[in-house]
Amino acid sequence: MKSKYKEKAIILRKSGLSYSEILKKIHVSRSSLSLWLSTIPLSSKQKRRLCDKKIKAISYGRKVWSKMRVNNTKKIREDASIEIKKLNMDRDSLWLMGIMLHWAEGAKEKEYKTGQGVWFSNQDARMIQLYLLWLIKCLHVLENEISFDIYIHVTHKKQQEAIKIYWAKITGHSTVKFDKIYFKKGDIKSKRHNTGKSYHGLLRVRINRSTNLNRKIMGWIDGICNKWGVVQW
Repeated sequence: MKSKYKEKAIILRKSGLSYSEILKKIHVSRSSLSLWLSTIPLSSKQKRRLCDKKIKAISYGRKVWSKMRVNNTKKIREDASIEIKKLNMDRDSLWLMGIMLHWAEGAKEKEYKTGQGVWFSNQDARMIQLYLLWLIKCLHVLENEISFDIYIHVTHKKQQEAIKIYWAKITGHSTVKFDKIYFKKGDIKSKRHNTGKSYHGLLRVRINRSTNLNRKIMGWIDGICNKWGVVQW
């Protein structure tokens, strides 16, 4: 029986079939095939066909894996979002989240740099929106007290009007408030990935005459750390 399988395997191999294709027709182990067919030569055309087949299989595998990753990511995020909906999210929750955002991304007063007002810088549109909501809902900052600065790479200078419109839409403020644009210099040839239509630079939110408010926020941070026994070294 094995001799019969071997003869058939050799014939199929000589016709240019891959090991996987042969195994679908002959039910033997791959190790047996390797032993039987290791000395069977293939023509250039047959080798090209098998090479193309392998490349297509790899490409298909990547697409399948990518789709699985996308679906898995979507499910994890949807499930996590439902968990948040179950929480009792009151005004105090927003107040605490805003403090943490400022602690992470806001400007702090230093011993060598006093008089620092409330500044917050980020590229994430939703983070900016949440921070502005915190300022208005929890700290009762008036909209006319809020100013903005845009920082974009010099290579996007021609897109500055579109970027102004984008941030105006995100924040709900007039485009007039986005006239202060600063251009960051850098190596044009550097391998920067965020260069397409999704690039909107970095937005800085500033509160006018807010030095004492910044000090108050830092006091809240001190209180939170004391509450949970987080010690400053």
